[in-house]
Amino acid sequence: MPSTFDFTTTTSTQTAVDFLAEKTGLPKARIKDAMNKGACWWMLKGKQVRLRRATKALPQGTRIQLYYDEQVLSRTPPAGQLMADQGRYSIWYKPHGMLAQGSQWGDHCSLLRWVELERNRECFLIHRLDADAAGLMMIAHDSQAAALLSQLFQTRDLKKYYQAQVIGELIANDLRIDQALDGKDSVSIVNTTTINDGHSSTLVEVLIETGRKHQIRRHLSGIGHPIIGDRVYGTASKTPLQLLAYKLEFRCPISKQHIRLELPRELHLQNC
Repeated sequence: MPSTFDFTTTTSTQTAVDFLAEKTGLPKARIKDAMNKGACWWMLKGKQVRLRRATKALPQGTRIQLYYDEQVLSRTPPAGQLMADQGRYSIWYKPHGMLAQGSQWGDHCSLLRWVELERNRECFLIHRLDADAAGLMMIAHDSQAAALLSQLFQTRDLKKYYQAQVIGELIANDLRIDQALDGKDSVSIVNTTTINDGHSSTLVEVLIETGRKHQIRRHLSGIGHPIIGDRVYGTASKTPLQLLAYKLEFRCPISKQHIRLELPRELHLQNC
């Protein structure tokens, strides 16, 4: 069973792992593993951050929290793939099942942590992608680059193209779905790529003009063509969610160059 531990130190003589072992009764090896995987938090300069260093001496009055879930901690993260290194930022392929960033229960299965370990560099998340979806994501490597790239998303100066495999035959030629979501304007442009020979599914390309939560999934489900594998807005399936962020197009705010990046064909969705 998942367990949440929340303690405040009364002395300044113990390390984090010793203190947690005494308070929780968990073996030190398990605590160290949980800390390394981002499940331990403490207050540092008034901000709650992850504490990974097991031998860190805890000052008196330190609040420390451990979110311990063996099921989460035992997961093995899928591998992210570097698609482009732009120096101050990089663009990666996030596979199905990998988180964009971690939760309080750990971050070892997130792309952000994967990149931190792979590149041994500071990393800033620019945008998100559903854990069930796959595709291209940007990671900044300094705070100024993060701010500049975030501005691209806020001003809609970046084009994000997705592939989606939907249920049924969908014939669309610049179909504009202008359906507000959660009280906010939301626009998706849909084009048919291929219709399955049996007419049971269609591969479409979707360009989103806005980035609302689950926008593509909700828009396509709303017109009667849920994405295959969408257990929230469609029908539960053993097939992974057939949604892929496969192409980005933007003017780099750092180099001022026009960048168009598309996943290699072998990573594209295949018509079912």
